[in-house]
Formats: sequence, structure tokens, C-alpha cells
Amino acid sequence: MSIKEILKNAKKELSELEIPAVDAELMLAHVLGASRMDLHAREFILNPEQNELFQEMVQARKSGTPTQYLTGEAPFRYLTFSVGSGVLIPRPETELLVDAALVEIERIQSAPEISSVPDVSIVDLGAGSGAIAISIAHEAAQRKMPVHIVAVEKSASAVEWLKRNVSRHEVDVRVIQDDVSNALQGVKCDIVVANPPYIPNDTVLPDLVKENEPHEALFGGATDGMHAPLQFIAAASRVLKNGGLLIIEHFENQSAALERELTKEYFEISHYTDLNNRPRWMTARRKGR
Repeated sequence: MSIKEILKNAKKELSELEIPAVDAELMLAHVLGASRMDLHAREFILNPEQNELFQEMVQARKSGTPTQYLTGEAPFRYLTFSVGSGVLIPRPETELLVDAALVEIERIQSAPEISSVPDVSIVDLGAGSGAIAISIAHEAAQRKMPVHIVAVEKSASAVEWLKRNVSRHEVDVRVIQDDVSNALQGVKCDIVVANPPYIPNDTVLPDLVKENEPHEALFGGATDGMHAPLQFIAAASRVLKNGGLLIIEHFENQSAALERELTKEYFEISHYTDLNNRPRWMTARRKGR
């Protein structure tokens, strides 16, 4: 059977469960050690061992395991991150937070009153796989913008993935395993980026998410999901310098409640939508103390 026939059959099997056809391509590319685009541009021969592995992955995907966990990888911006059980799969919506951080880094370093380019200090609270912190480090280095980045994560399993990704991409990111409420006592930074658990506990999630990804990285508390975001804001308020910028992702109906909280200690509060035009993240600047 040809590669095209094997792929066609796999797509048909997955489609019966409303699983996107692209998942079959991603799994087959992984088995072949190729890119998804290579499948359409090159000729491949699938040996029996590779075919067996691919069929096992298709069955696992049909049984409810995320494709990213099966391949062990998830794309985020310009990099690919190692992921698996115990860590949240990075989402495209979160990529916009990296853009906001890069804009702020450039603003700080291009200020006319400075005589030399300063290192900008950044803290990623609840770093998970490290997608945000590592992407900022990688892209800042490419643009020759000096930064100092600390990634804070309390989950032991997530920290393992975080450390693996720091090594994989050879970036200078310091990893701290601690709860955000206790981490970095006495530290002050220019930017805090946070993607806290924010989904209300009673929200009905797809089985693929609910049954695989860590609940402590998803759910922010009963009723409104605000418990964890408020903890993250309190931590950001403690570590941010006067005028420092908070960039925080949130649930789509939390904007107004978060703004009420932020007005106590922040100004220049701005709201942003995600790729689906839903309210998804905010920025706010720390007031002087």
C-alpha cells in the first residue's frame, strides 16, 4: 500500500470521529522524521515497523490522546516544543502575548534618555512548557535585544518539560520551581507575562482536553475562574517595578472583573482579542509605590 493510500485511510478513520485530517499528516510526518509539508513534496516508503507505529498512533488518537502528546511536540510561533502528559499544550492564542512583550522590550531599550541598551528583566508566571519565556528569549536574541528571563512553574511534571525545552532551544532562561505566591521574594522586573489557569471549574471542556491536560493548568476556580488569575496579579504586583508592564491571558468573560481588580494598582489598562476575536488578554502598567 502506498503512502498516499495509508494516509487516506487514516484520515477516513479519524474523520468518522470528527478528528481533523491534519492530525493524520502530523503523526505520519513524525513517524517518517519529516515535516508535514514534506509529505506532499517528496516520495516516501513506509517500512513495516513505521507502518505499525503509525497505526498504533492512529488508534491512540481515536481513543482520545492528543496528537501533540503522541508526537511529543507542539508548534508555537517559530519553534517546536516538547510536550507530553503533565504539561499544557501551548495554544496559538497565547502567541500574541509574546508580541506584546517584544514591543515592550523594544520600547524600554529605545528610550531616548538611556545611554546604553539595558537588559530587560522578564518573569513568566506559570510557565508550563516554557513556550512564552523561551519564545521571548529566542526572538529577542535574534533581534539583538538583551533580556534576562525567569520562568516560574510549580508543577514538578511541567518543570521537567520546561527544562527540556530550555535545553532544546539553548536559550538563557532561569527556571524556578515554586508557587507564584512565594516565588522571587525581593525581586523586581520590567515585564511580567502570565497565562494563569482561568477556566471556571464548572466549564464543560472537550474530552480531549479534560481527560488529558493537567487540570491545575486549566481551571482557575469555582464559578468565575478568577481565583488563580487574582493570585497571579498579586504576584505580578509584588515583583513589577514602578511602571512595569503586566501581560496576562484570561477567560473570555473575565475582562471587566480583571479591570476592576487591576485599577487598584495599575494604569494604562488595555484589552485585546484572540485569533477568534474573543476577549483573551490584557496589559496594564504598574503604578508607582
